Amino acid sequence: MNVVEFHNVSKKRKDFNIGKLNFMIPQGFITGFIGPNGSGKTTTIQMMMDLLKIDEGEIYLFGHPHKDYHSKQKVGFVYDDLYMYDDFTIKKMRAFIAPLYQNWNEELFEKYLQKFNLPYKKKLKQFSKGMKVKCSLLFALTHQPEFIVMDEPTAGLDPIFRRELLELLQELMVNERQTIFLSTHITTDLDKIADHIIFIHEGEILFQKTMEDIREQYFIIKGKADFIDADIRSLFVGLQETEIGFTALFEGDPSLFAEFRDDVVIEKATLEDIMYFFVKKEE
Repeated sequence: MNVVEFHNVSKKRKDFNIGKLNFMIPQGFITGFIGPNGSGKTTTIQMMMDLLKIDEGEIYLFGHPHKDYHSKQKVGFVYDDLYMYDDFTIKKMRAFIAPLYQNWNEELFEKYLQKFNLPYKKKLKQFSKGMKVKCSLLFALTHQPEFIVMDEPTAGLDPIFRRELLELLQELMVNERQTIFLSTHITTDLDKIADHIIFIHEGEILFQKTMEDIREQYFIIKGKADFIDADIRSLFVGLQETEIGFTALFEGDPSLFAEFRDDVVIEKATLEDIMYFFVKKEE
């Protein structure tokens, strides 16, 4: 089953267009959403969350149109900044937000308030960026959502809490069977925890694949400059050359280079490698 489905979704903005998006977010997994800054990640999430009206197409949430109230009750949203009033405290926010959710869990609220070490009566405008992310996470998790949407949650976090957050997400997925959609440009986070990847660039989906397929299909090939000729060049998704040597992204079976073992080095590609070479190719 898919938690979210996009069918031919389009959106025209002043300086940017989203063109006919088609993708799905499978239930019970962590799906990473990658792409360079300005590629359409936040716009896509805003459409999914019904914060931005779509021009064309259909978005389904738990099998229902994404505007459905009961479906929205099952979603927790974590943003890198807060859609909340600066003069509010967590205490005041709780009084405002708790009645909106049928599954609000006061025990969970206290648990995460302590876990994230957040001040209950301090104004949000005095919060650091990391504290704001923790606060957003606190309110997203307390109503026990089945689907957690996160837009750049680890940007600006210190390395210790970033690691703790990734561990928490894995724990939620495994123990609570929650579905997580994590949009980030920090692809090393997704190398560790993601099950699926959706790659967007300039408002278009370049691919949607499982991490298992990505690990089996994409490789970095390195070698000396004189190894490259027209035929070999055509094998690569992307290529970076210097006078000394080359680094390239290859999609396929790396045994193709087995006879050249003395001339090239073959490594598994990271998501950062893949994003870099795909974007360079598109440009």
